[in-house]
Amino acid sequence: MQDSVSVRVRGNRDRSVSRQTALARPAECRGVGLHSGAQIQMTLRPAAADSGVRFVRTDVPAGTGEIRAGLSQVIDNRLSTMLGNRHGVSVSTIEHLMAAFAGCGVDNVSVELDGPEVPVMDGSAAPFVRLIERAEIAIQDAPRRAIKVLKPVAVGDGTSMITLAPAETFSIDFSIDFAAPAIGHQALSVELVNGTFAEHIAAARTFGFAEDVERLRAAGLARGGSLDNAIVIDGARILNRDGLRFEDEFVRHKILDCIGDLYLAEAPIIARVTARRSGHATNHDLLRALFADPQAWTYCDQASHTAHARQAEAPQNAVA
Repeated sequence: MQDSVSVRVRGNRDRSVSRQTALARPAECRGVGLHSGAQIQMTLRPAAADSGVRFVRTDVPAGTGEIRAGLSQVIDNRLSTMLGNRHGVSVSTIEHLMAAFAGCGVDNVSVELDGPEVPVMDGSAAPFVRLIERAEIAIQDAPRRAIKVLKPVAVGDGTSMITLAPAETFSIDFSIDFAAPAIGHQALSVELVNGTFAEHIAAARTFGFAEDVERLRAAGLARGGSLDNAIVIDGARILNRDGLRFEDEFVRHKILDCIGDLYLAEAPIIARVTARRSGHATNHDLLRALFADPQAWTYCDQASHTAHARQAEAPQNAVA
């Protein structure tokens, strides 16, 4: 890649970097698709500035397999996030990989797949963070722009809700409530800066309920699901032999999903997210509501915003 500088990342780069980023070299992995059950080869490749995240299906006719990772490409969000293009080609279960790109600060990347899903790996984003670390990050010459939220935006249906509010960084306050005693009520607030994603969010795994397994498989779903790539809950019991990675792993994974879904904005968001029982559909509805109101957001230069934020924080930091 021309005119780029390679720098080593450790999970989550500081979003104050003012130029766009790509991968310095390709990296690949192979794993099962959570819903298809297919073995899928995935290769992450360097991409040009301003190209964003692009998925490329290599198992379909040439010229039909590219899908931009943007909100307008979402075609299904019932159990995972699925994108599609005008040729009828789709790619699903993208949210964990998208969260890794957001958390590691990857702006431009080509994702090649020889099947219909991103491999689920261990059910978290941690394997993808390691893949990005292996590829390393290249700083590009093009400036990065961010989406700055200017006024509150909210969506919800009485059962779930999610809001965006103006802030100087990207943070998420998330809570969940499940009848299953193994989960119950969990809440967590995180600011996504300086390694937070890699250290506290990336390893949280997807989860499901033992009572739903047969129904999902009868519907042609969850064919690749197992105790190796998901937490399985049976009432008050966790069926995975090694238990949980975090005491509140369930809400951490919901935060992970939310980060991945919101990265379909195609730029980092500067806002505070507050969510209650939000899922893929509500996350996407929030982005639609944001973009539908031109007075609620604006693009800003990442470097200028970071400098302004640091100036605003300086007196408080000096007192502390």
